Amino acid sequence: MDEAVRFRQALVAWAAGGAEAGAAAAAAREVAAGGGVRTVVLVEGGSDRAALDALATRYGRSLDAEGVPVVPLGGATNIGRFLDLCGPQGLGLPLAGLCDVGEERHFRRALERVGLGSPVTREDLEAIGFQVCDADLEDELIRSLGADAVRRVVEAQGELRSLLTFQNQPAQRGRPVQRQLRRFLGTHSGRKAQYARALVESLEAGQVPRPLERLLAHV
Repeated sequence: MDEAVRFRQALVAWAAGGAEAGAAAAAAREVAAGGGVRTVVLVEGGSDRAALDALATRYGRSLDAEGVPVVPLGGATNIGRFLDLCGPQGLGLPLAGLCDVGEERHFRRALERVGLGSPVTREDLEAIGFQVCDADLEDELIRSLGADAVRRVVEAQGELRSLLTFQNQPAQRGRPVQRQLRRFLGTHSGRKAQYARALVESLEAGQVPRPLERLLAHV
C-alpha cells in the first residue's frame, strides 16, 4: 500500500477513536517517522479531495505518490482534532488545507490554538497554506465553468433528466440556476464527489478556482 494512503487511513481511524485508535496511531506515527509524508492537506469532505486529486492529475501530478495525503475531516468542526494529531503538538508535519467560507472561523481558531500563527484575515490563512472557498467548492466550480457548461457535464454523466425534474420542483422554481445546480449536486450521497471530479476535468485554462489553484501550488 502507498505510504500516503496508509497514513490517510490510519489518521482518520486515529481521529475517530475507538478500539482501533491505538493501532492506527502507531501506523500513522510509523509512516510519518519514515518520511512517507511531506505535507498533510486537511479538507472538509470527500468532494474536496476528489477535486484536488483531479486537478493534480491534470497537471501530471499524483499527490499520494508525492507524499501529500489529502485527508477529509468529515466536517469542518473536526479540524481541531486533526490539528492536534498532525500539528506542532502531535506529529509535527507540514500542513495545508481547504474550507468553505462559513467554516473559516473554525479553521482560524483551531490553527491559532495549536500554535500555527494568528490568522486574522483571509490573506493570513493563505500565507500558511489554508485556502477558503466562496461559498463552497461547488459554488466555486459552478461560477468558474458557468451554468451552461455545468449542465453539459450533468448530461455527460447521464443525469440531465434528473436535473430537469429537480429544477421543476416547486421549491426550485424561480431560483437562480446557479443555486439550483449547487443544490442538485448535494442531493444524493456521493454526488458531490462525483461532480467535483467531473467539473474539474471540464475546466479550461484560466478557469481553475483560485482556492484550488493556490492550494495545489502550495503543496
